[in-house]
Amino acid sequence: MSVEVRVEAGRIARLLRARGGIAYRRISQRTERVARIAEAEAPGSMGSYISWKVQDGPRGLEGVIVCDHPAVRYVLDGTRPHLIRPRRPKGVLRFEVHGHVVFTRLVRHPGTRPNDFLARALRLGR
Repeated sequence: MSVEVRVEAGRIARLLRARGGIAYRRISQRTERVARIAEAEAPGSMGSYISWKVQDGPRGLEGVIVCDHPAVRYVLDGTRPHLIRPRRPKGVLRFEVHGHVVFTRLVRHPGTRPNDFLARALRLGR
């Protein structure tokens, strides 16, 4: 009595990539976990701009985490010292310092250190 077993690589690959398959579920769980950590690590309201998805990539399934906040590049990369001026000519800037409202035409911003909260979330979410 003999038993024949065929391993069809194409079928196995399709099974692994299928939505709801083992690999898809595992990647979804891990991607969601990292996205939740990134939301917690993000400064200010930036966490509410984070979304995630699982998609087909060049080497198979991949988890993708995106932050759509308009200032995310400045937070991730940091900024050098710079001047801030009003958008309109003869306009003023308005902000609060220690509870007092301040009006001025020029701010000498000292710059910010990089805060790569996405990479930190990836390390913490392993």
